[in-house]
Amino acid sequence: MTELVYRRIGIVLALGGIVIAGYLTYVHYAGLQPVCGIAHGCETVQTSSYAYLAGAPVALLGLLTYLVIAATLMIGGEAMLRAGYFLTLIGFGFSVYLTYREVFTIRAICSWCVSSAIVLALLAIVGTIRALNADTVSAHVAAETA
Repeated sequence: MTELVYRRIGIVLALGGIVIAGYLTYVHYAGLQPVCGIAHGCETVQTSSYAYLAGAPVALLGLLTYLVIAATLMIGGEAMLRAGYFLTLIGFGFSVYLTYREVFTIRAICSWCVSSAIVLALLAIVGTIRALNADTVSAHVAAETA
């Protein structure tokens, strides 16, 4: 697959993340209970102390993260690739931590949160492929110009 295809996949994933995090942010600020599918722990997770980081709702931080990742994918270029990839890895690591807290501390599963974790895992995979391909292309260009 080409770089453009991977960027498009990343954009679609980031848009999915924006929808998920946007819904959870809306639910938070509207004071509503999230609709929870298979698992019935969404409200428990969303109202736990782990749903906040430095006083900000994690859903809002996720929304902002997905928006920035989408922007880096749409703008393109090597600097945006690296920035977006770094942010994706940070987001993925944080989602792993939050999933751990859901399972072992809160003892409740939020299907929206799991969906977001899957999106971030897929973004991390796509970002890794893109970063590795960019390094390969850079190495070939450097070898040809030397």
